[in-house]
Amino acid sequence: MIDTHAHLSMLEKRGVDAVQTLDALFAGGFGGIVDVSLEPGDLAGRIRDFSRYPCVRFASGLWPHASSVARRAGLVPALEREILAAPPGLVCALGEFGLDRHQDQADPAGERELMELQLDLARRLKLPVIIHSRDAPGETAEILGSRPGVSGVIHCFSYGPAEARRFLDLGFFISFAGNLTYKNAAVIREACAMVPGDRLLLETDCPYLAPVPFRGKPAHPGMAAETYRLAAEIRAEDFETMSERIAVNVRNLFGF
Repeated sequence: MIDTHAHLSMLEKRGVDAVQTLDALFAGGFGGIVDVSLEPGDLAGRIRDFSRYPCVRFASGLWPHASSVARRAGLVPALEREILAAPPGLVCALGEFGLDRHQDQADPAGERELMELQLDLARRLKLPVIIHSRDAPGETAEILGSRPGVSGVIHCFSYGPAEARRFLDLGFFISFAGNLTYKNAAVIREACAMVPGDRLLLETDCPYLAPVPFRGKPAHPGMAAETYRLAAEIRAEDFETMSERIAVNVRNLFGF
């Protein structure tokens, strides 16, 4: 199994010993982790802490916090310098970034521009993108459609089959997190059932969204097993076969 989206640097704040957890997982044959950023300026520290594990790769981006939106003109060039300064081969994607319309945003146009600037950066750096989209499927798809040639994944997918089809038609992968296992997630499960096998990814988004039966606890990458099991059941697929195909998808998208 591969956890295609985790925030490893946040585990300690939630009372999870990241090193102990990762040591145990990789000793047991865990396949790999994509460690993802939400904040500017943290890439070097994450590489220092977690690059000891050969199956961990890194993504760095600017989530649409109000502070990042307000400072977008300076932060995006700084992000580019940070990525270019990283050791070769460790940064596999740009992200996560995108749109979050769940709460009132003081500067929705600035949020959109922050997303567009990062898509342009990804195109320059020839990196795939990890897209956050909450309560904004149409606008997200519109912006992605305006940047042909940029590939990536809609992470922690929270929409239904129609929205999944639109993103698939744009060439994007779809990734499902622990919320796939929640009782109120029927439309997400419908989307999971229809995503082609060569476009499917699974993740924890840890320390958030712990899957059932761990809901309410801090998530860690080992909990991906619950989401993998349910996804295989939803799709009427063999667990091992699906896991192997996701590993191929990770290699095709992220290059490791």
